Amino acid sequence: MTSTLLDATSLERRRPRNGLVKALQDGWTIGKRNLKHFTRLPRLLVFSTIQPVMFVLLFGYVFDGAVRGSLPEGFDTYLAFVLPGIFVQSTIFRMTQTAVGLAEDLERGVVDRFRSLPMSRSGVLIGRTIADLVRSLAVIVLMAVFGMLVGFRFASPIGALGALLVVAVFGYALSWVFGWVALMVPGGESAQAAAFVTAFPLSFISSVFVPPDSVTVGWLAFIARNSPVSATADAARGMAVTGPVLQPLLLALGWSIALLCVFVPLSVARFRRLE
Repeated sequence: MTSTLLDATSLERRRPRNGLVKALQDGWTIGKRNLKHFTRLPRLLVFSTIQPVMFVLLFGYVFDGAVRGSLPEGFDTYLAFVLPGIFVQSTIFRMTQTAVGLAEDLERGVVDRFRSLPMSRSGVLIGRTIADLVRSLAVIVLMAVFGMLVGFRFASPIGALGALLVVAVFGYALSWVFGWVALMVPGGESAQAAAFVTAFPLSFISSVFVPPDSVTVGWLAFIARNSPVSATADAARGMAVTGPVLQPLLLALGWSIALLCVFVPLSVARFRRLE
């Protein structure tokens, strides 16, 4: 237990700092603690590796014959269409771990120990979201590598990097949403259930797996066309393979900034009220 907590003495010896700088430095310290915690649990590493590979195989090959006929122009295989979308889908479900991890830290009293230290209150949330972002990026890179091994090809290296970055930015914004969920819903199991209920429809009512025009229910098609998940998936798909880039990219970044502007203050304020 003590090996994963912060060194109070080292924090007390720090000089006074600007509020934002202090929050970022403390957040980075806690982020490293969360990453160490992850690497010391081999079962988490194993399942985090197997799950994205399963998604690539299942969606890329099992549904190829059924969906290929409805793909937009420029996509010869369903794998080419769906893999950038799976980047987004996997990131959404990966970011639900922000809710689970934060709720478990609250239950176990780890956050109470953090509060007893001379550190920024928002640093706890920043550290959690940074650690989850790093883990999500690692999983996305793994999926990209495995996708290329089974036949996926990026349009260009710059396009590949751009697709990963836009997904990462959106994922980081979602981590604050799920962090707020953990602060509102007490208990690890409850937070996990609430996060899943949010993540599941976000992923499937979108352009992640099928073009929105193929959705036959009118109101569902409208949601799919205007979803922030669709904007992010379309931007990643356009940069990684083919399709429009500018409009979905601006929409994805706009949604990400809006979510951060709303849920960062809400999460920090809620965290302070828990004291």
